[in-house]
Amino acid sequence: MSLTVTRRRTAAVLTAALLLSLAACSSSDDTAKDADGSTASGTAGSAPRANLTVLAAASLTDVFKTAGAAYEKSHPGTKLTFSFAGSQELVAQVAQGSPADVLVTADTKSMDKVKADTDTPAVIAKNRLVIATGKGNPFKVDELKDLADSRLKVVLAAPEVPAGKYSKKILDAQEISVTPVSQEPNVRAVLSKVELGEADAGLVYRTDAESAKDKVDAVEIPDAQNAVAQYPAATLKDSKNPEAAAAFVAWLSSPEGRKILQDAGFQKP
Repeated sequence: MSLTVTRRRTAAVLTAALLLSLAACSSSDDTAKDADGSTASGTAGSAPRANLTVLAAASLTDVFKTAGAAYEKSHPGTKLTFSFAGSQELVAQVAQGSPADVLVTADTKSMDKVKADTDTPAVIAKNRLVIATGKGNPFKVDELKDLADSRLKVVLAAPEVPAGKYSKKILDAQEISVTPVSQEPNVRAVLSKVELGEADAGLVYRTDAESAKDKVDAVEIPDAQNAVAQYPAATLKDSKNPEAAAAFVAWLSSPEGRKILQDAGFQKP
């Protein structure tokens, strides 16, 4: 056999081996990819990756940004997009069929309104109200009854907003009559009015005041005069990524998720 023929046969064998190797790699790559083309992280028990839209109560704005970053870091391939608003607005969006995967409200009654659209919710945290005042508490607001002073510009959340419902509940229980200068669509708008000096005081969640502690002071309300806000989270039945959505909801009640919530001032559920 000539040297030329031998070289040709050797080249053919090597080429065939190379093609088989490439085919094996390609098959392995295809197996490691999800339906959307992203590559699996390879972490045992990791949640399915997906782009998730989370509708969340306005009072969760800061803590969910922190939680979202932590979740994405520990779940490569998952992307969380948050939409924050008053719970009543979020419920309206769900009822209108807005595409989303997870709903988190600031009260159980709001969640109950769309129970036909959600899986069973789980309470992930609790909160309480405080009186937010300008930095240094210039008007010396010490307790709830001080909000009845007609010289004070007081702002509250609107009655249909969870924070507004809680505010009305505790003021009515103490027989305190307050005439607010405005009623806002969510608790963050109440906080903003106080921060900007457009209001002298307002009722917000403890966590809201904590998030703006360099701009406002928080006057504590005794537990006996306060209300407990509960935050239920649920997967939406129309989610295109139900397994990934359920994994995120479950993570919110995990030790890591709860620590982030509690570090922000939320209470255990």
